[in-house]
Amino acid sequence: MAICRMAKILIVSHRSQGSELLEALQNSGLCQILNAEQAMVTKEWPELVVAAEKPKQTEKTLGQLTQTLVFLKDYAKMDKGLAGVLAPRTVIDNKTYEETVASDETLQKAQKAEETEAAIEKIKTKIENLEAVLEQLEPWQGLETAVEELGQLKTTTALTGLLPIQKLEQITADIAESDAAIEIVGTSNNHYACIVICLKENLSPVQKLLRSSDFDSVSFEPMKGNVSELIEQHLEKLHQAKEQLEIQNETAYDLAEHLVKIQTLCDHYSNLLNREQTESSSPATDHTVIFEGWVKEKDYKKLEKIIAEFSASSISKIEPAETEEVPIEIDNNKIIKPFELVTRLYGMPKSTEVDPTVFLAPFFAIFFGLCMTDVGYGVVMAVLLWWMMKKMQGDKGALLMFFMCSITTMIAGALTGGWFGDAIVTLIPENTFAFNALNGMREKLMLFDPMKDPPKFFALSLGLGYIQILFGLAIGFFNSLKQKDYATAVFNYLTWLIFLNSLLLFGISKGGLIPKGLSPVFGWIAIIQAVLIFLFSERKTGMAGRIGGGVFALFGTVFYFGDILSYVRLMALGMVATGLGMAVNILVKLVMPAPYGIGYILGAIIFIGGHTANLALGALSSFVHSLRLQFVEFFPKFLEGGGKLFEPLCKEYKHVYIKKSERY
Repeated sequence: MAICRMAKILIVSHRSQGSELLEALQNSGLCQILNAEQAMVTKEWPELVVAAEKPKQTEKTLGQLTQTLVFLKDYAKMDKGLAGVLAPRTVIDNKTYEETVASDETLQKAQKAEETEAAIEKIKTKIENLEAVLEQLEPWQGLETAVEELGQLKTTTALTGLLPIQKLEQITADIAESDAAIEIVGTSNNHYACIVICLKENLSPVQKLLRSSDFDSVSFEPMKGNVSELIEQHLEKLHQAKEQLEIQNETAYDLAEHLVKIQTLCDHYSNLLNREQTESSSPATDHTVIFEGWVKEKDYKKLEKIIAEFSASSISKIEPAETEEVPIEIDNNKIIKPFELVTRLYGMPKSTEVDPTVFLAPFFAIFFGLCMTDVGYGVVMAVLLWWMMKKMQGDKGALLMFFMCSITTMIAGALTGGWFGDAIVTLIPENTFAFNALNGMREKLMLFDPMKDPPKFFALSLGLGYIQILFGLAIGFFNSLKQKDYATAVFNYLTWLIFLNSLLLFGISKGGLIPKGLSPVFGWIAIIQAVLIFLFSERKTGMAGRIGGGVFALFGTVFYFGDILSYVRLMALGMVATGLGMAVNILVKLVMPAPYGIGYILGAIIFIGGHTANLALGALSSFVHSLRLQFVEFFPKFLEGGGKLFEPLCKEYKHVYIKKSERY
């Protein structure tokens, strides 16, 4: 339950075995391979070259397959709903995978799909153009003259176009004054389709008048024949184009039956590309390729066995450079591992720090439960999450974490008397068997009612906050001792631990909870720690810097109190969840007396809808605020973060899910 120890490795392989070796390493997923820019061996021997050219053909094939998947998904039968979201990848076995990858048939189907997509796009463009022409011709159906004859007049010019309806009266008068005539042929939306006839010598002033009236010219070139004939011709072409589109769509539906195989091939080429890019970016000589990287110390023996299967390859441990950053991976048991989600969201710890997962896990679960504080909500969450874990593919860590939080929600609800709010007390008639049994159990389990006795909830929240903050300082203290940084351990952590506890005990003794005679003792202990904090918090600057740093450090006491007060949000969210649940129950009780059974139906709808909404909002708020308490109040006490994540070369599957043993 800590940061994994890493070993720096150097693998040397003959070029003839390089690709095969990389595939074995990718299958194992054990080691991270550095490229030529990252590898120290390149800096020591700059004469090394890059092993091979970039895998352009694989990139091209993968791009084609990806585009094919995008196209065929519109024609495939896809699982919808929550089950489809939880299991979006198609499940296949290893045998099917190997057969698909080995066959050329799938690539041929993908090529056919690419051709079909191009044909469909071409036909759709043709249909759009035909529909646009028909829309243009529709208002001109009353024109019996062949459209090509309009441009063959000797002494006059015919101008065709669309004129706004509101401009007709004015333009008619102006046109008449210019020895021209206008004829209305049809209408289109708020426009008239019209023909303006004028002498050729009057063309320029007529065009000027038309432009001022927003006249939109329409050209029929290169069409020939009257408009009715043209519409009939274009309708026939449109019908033929739609028939062609239907044929191509049928072809696409048939090809979509092979979608799983194309998805399998897409994942295969994605992994192949990753492997080839790794090889092409690795340093090499004329006859060898060198893979420098990292492996978990515990996996080194496994990696040795894999390399031993290649006669022209060898592996050895090497010392990392002084300035080289060691990649970080954390490893925890099955109970703690789901909470790694929180750590990874924050960022990996540095190699000199500790993995915070094991320390945050109990606090996070407890805080989540206190924010929800309801047995009913916890049960609903547990059932839903259990079902989702059964259906979900891949890593179920996040669901398992929330499942554990649902258990703490039940416990917190039992201790605070929350059973779908106050449903037992509000909705079940008093002095009935059900009321006596359920309420009796509720009262036996309940420690306090947060709505009637909020000071207890307030004290519980502050107490948990105080414990977690001191716990964070203790972690920093012991980690500094482990790193043999004794000054930091004493003056940055131990002094604060003693100082804060002394202040607390001083206040308790003044309040009479412990003998008041002890208050001077705790007071002097606190003063001594304050002096040490003032003098030694800043140890790397001159006297002025040390004084300024000391003053600021002592002022940090206010920040500690502020951090502790932040935990009051646990009480606030818990009481809000309880209050909203009570409000829902009151609404249910108000509508239940309605006659003819309508009240019970409305009550059930309000009960289910209201509590579902409260559960959803409460779960979101509980996660966000529990997360915030870790990131803002807890982690900064001992964790800086910013470690470089360990990223081993491994096979990843985006579209298909190959049957294998479950992680959880």
